[in-house]
Amino acid sequence: MSLVDRIDALLPQTQCEQCGYHGCRPYAAAIASGEAKINQCPPGGAAGIARLAALLDVPLLPLDPEHGIEKPRTLARIVEADCIGCTKCIQACPVDAIVGASKLMHTVMSDDCTGCELCVPACPVDCIALEPMPLTQVDDPMHADEARTHFQRREARLMREHARREAELAARKAEVAATTTPTNPVLAALARAKAKQQGKPQ
Repeated sequence: MSLVDRIDALLPQTQCEQCGYHGCRPYAAAIASGEAKINQCPPGGAAGIARLAALLDVPLLPLDPEHGIEKPRTLARIVEADCIGCTKCIQACPVDAIVGASKLMHTVMSDDCTGCELCVPACPVDCIALEPMPLTQVDDPMHADEARTHFQRREARLMREHARREAELAARKAEVAATTTPTNPVLAALARAKAKQQGKPQ
C-alpha cells in the first residue's frame, strides 16, 4: 500500500473539500508530497490529525481554523414539503446520496450521506436540514470505504459524460465544416465582374 493510500485510509471520506482539495484522495496526495499539512480536515478533527501525525511521525498540530472548525458530524435531510425539485443538491452531492428528478421531490439516502454539507448552500429554498450522524456511522471504516467508492464512481461518470459532450460537440463542428462550401476566390471574382457588368453594386 502506497503512502497516499495509507493517508487516505485515515481520512473521513466526507469529500467535503474543506481541506482545499477536490476530495480526500487529492488531499492525501498533497500531504504525501508535502504540499499540504495534516491539520486541514475539520471532519477528521483532532483525532484525525493525531492519526496522521502518528503515521507520518510528525508533530501534532491544532486544526487550522482557515479550513473550518471541528464539530459533530451530521447527515443532510431534505424537508420534502419545501423541495421544488431543482436538482441543485443532486448536482452538488459528491457521493450520489441524493435521489430525485427535475421538478420532483428529492430525498437523501442517509446510509450514503457523508455529511459534507455541500448540498446546503446549493439549495435555493433552504430546505435542507442537518441532523446528528449516528456515532456508529461516524467511526465505521466500512461507511468510509463505501463513501470513497461512491465518490470515485461519480467522478468516473462525470468524466465519461464530459468526454461524450466534447465528442458530440466536435462531431457537430465537423459536420458543419463538411457542409459549408468554402468560398472559391476565382468564382467570387467572376461573380463580382458579372455583377459590375449588370450595374449591380459590389
